Amino acid sequence: MLALTSNASSIIRALFEGDELPTSGGLRIASTNNGTQTLTVLPADQPERGDQVVEDGGARIFVEDTAATMLGESVLDAQVDDDGNVQFLLTANANQPQS
Repeated sequence: MLALTSNASSIIRALFEGDELPTSGGLRIASTNNGTQTLTVLPADQPERGDQVVEDGGARIFVEDTAATMLGESVLDAQVDDDGNVQFLLTANANQPQS
C-alpha cells in the first residue's frame, strides 16, 4: 500500500486547510485508462467506490484500484517550489524486495 513521507503529509494537509477545499477531502490518485501507465492527482471531496484510503498525519489520499496496483508499495513525497507549486515524487519502498 502507498505510504506518505511526513513532508507529503504536511503539504497535503495544508492544501485542505484553506477555504477552497473540504476538510473531509483528500487527493485522489487514479489511472488515466488510456493504455499508458499515467496517473492523475486531483483534489477530491471524498473517495470513490473501491478506492483505497491512505491516512497519515491528517492527510488523506484516495487511491483508485488500478492506480493502487500500479503503485504497489511506493512512497509518496512532496515539495513546494519557489512559485508555490506542489510537486509529487513517487519512489519504490526500500523495504520492498526488488525483482
